[in-house]
Amino acid sequence: MRILIVEDDREVAGNIAKMLRESGHVVDAAHDGEDGLAMARDGAFDVLIVDRMMPRRDGLSMISILREEGDKTPALVLSAMGEVDDRVAGLTAGGDDYLVKPYAPSELKARVDALARRRDPEALKTRLAVGDLEMDLLARTVKRGEEAIQLQPREFRLLEFLMRHADQVVTRTMLLEKVWDYHFDPQTNVIDVHISRLRSKIDKPFDTSMLHTVRGAGYRLSS
Repeated sequence: MRILIVEDDREVAGNIAKMLRESGHVVDAAHDGEDGLAMARDGAFDVLIVDRMMPRRDGLSMISILREEGDKTPALVLSAMGEVDDRVAGLTAGGDDYLVKPYAPSELKARVDALARRRDPEALKTRLAVGDLEMDLLARTVKRGEEAIQLQPREFRLLEFLMRHADQVVTRTMLLEKVWDYHFDPQTNVIDVHISRLRSKIDKPFDTSMLHTVRGAGYRLSS
């Protein structure tokens, strides 16, 4: 699941991001409302976590604009303002949930998971399998058959994306945006290098290849 945190307190944003990444999620962050709005518009996020009071644009205004533009990404509002009228204002602006500071990290995670379930139950999967290739996102382990496979963090993220889109053609643009967070083509061979490394680990030691190049289109992972 891909989550955007919009929080001007960098320490708070970092702590939230660390917790969510340890749960297997991909996390991006912005530190004011304008940057958050731009990232939310450009990225395909599953959940937004938005602080209410921020520089340049407040969180409720950011969410309201997204809703006016037709963006229905679930949004959790974080705020120290906890009166009934404050919570009502947050929900009226388009927030899907409202969590008052200070909060328990476990409650924040539970609320994020609940919002994600409303949109896409598949996004919460922590175990992925394609044929005999298995990934455990919580334990950060990969194995094919009974053999454990050691991956670097970027290789793990690349394989996760391919597994979540198994039997589909994944383009280079999709990989650049979703795995490397590039929203432009930096004219690099980084994808080719990582695909080659991934093949050497999940395919070459085995009888059957799973990671295929679709000439002129991209790549496909299939059993």
